[in-house]
Amino acid sequence: MKRSIKKWVYLFLLSIIWGSSYILIKKGLVGLTPLQLGSIRILMTTVILTALGWKHLKSIPVPAWKWILFTGYFGTFFPSYLFAFAETAIDSSVAAVLNGMTPLFTLLFGLAFFGSNLKWGKLVGVLVGFGGTLVLVSNEFSISSGTKSGYALLVVCAAACYAINVNVLKYKLEGVSALGIALGNFLTILIPALLVLSFSNFPWNSIFAGGEVSISLGYIFILAFLGTALAKVMFNELVAISSPVFSISITYLLPIVAIGWGVMDGEVFTLFQWMGCAFILLGVYLVTDKKQLKKAK
Repeated sequence: MKRSIKKWVYLFLLSIIWGSSYILIKKGLVGLTPLQLGSIRILMTTVILTALGWKHLKSIPVPAWKWILFTGYFGTFFPSYLFAFAETAIDSSVAAVLNGMTPLFTLLFGLAFFGSNLKWGKLVGVLVGFGGTLVLVSNEFSISSGTKSGYALLVVCAAACYAINVNVLKYKLEGVSALGIALGNFLTILIPALLVLSFSNFPWNSIFAGGEVSISLGYIFILAFLGTALAKVMFNELVAISSPVFSISITYLLPIVAIGWGVMDGEVFTLFQWMGCAFILLGVYLVTDKKQLKKAK
């Protein structure tokens, strides 16, 4: 498969997988606390990735490990807990739209710290895409002042973490195995996650009891396998074959998937929201390298 086509395939697959992760987090929080959810998610993903990619660790250059440690925390550890805490107070669709700030942060961090070039088309695409996400969930975006606003800021912090992560992946870990980076990330954050879990009063005796804890663990396993392990490897490869801003434009498509879950649950999808979808797709097109699009034809 040509690189220019492959990146679009990854973009839409990741949008579906990560767009579904918000509802999985919400379901997981029924029987688990945010600290337990974040820690179990990291633990499960580490086991899955170790089984799939242990041999890839040998190919990682020693100097790259400091950046793998860095991306482990900013790309996975902090966001895992930030999203879990945020969704105890705000809707999953609201979390998805707030995460749409990631491409803007990615562009700004790239300009400020990584020497990336400013392309006005990409800047316009970032703004159009974010505007589309606001339109898409405008009827659900009801964060009030006070406590809930504070929880919304947790998602903004997570978006900033993702933006830092994608720039480091592109400019500091280019050429390193995508699976190797993913496994290395989780190995570097495993012990801290276990420490957090040990202080979270996890109900070990309820794992196989068949109650809320067991059901929540099932949702988190799906999240760990698809939304973290598989998606992490795919995303690392997407960053390698495209630009940071294009890669992170996935966050514009996530609300569409989140709304899709709502439609299947009986919610109404309005014409106004379809307009939001159109703006999102236009934004993704604008952040795409037009030269590569021509090569794909």
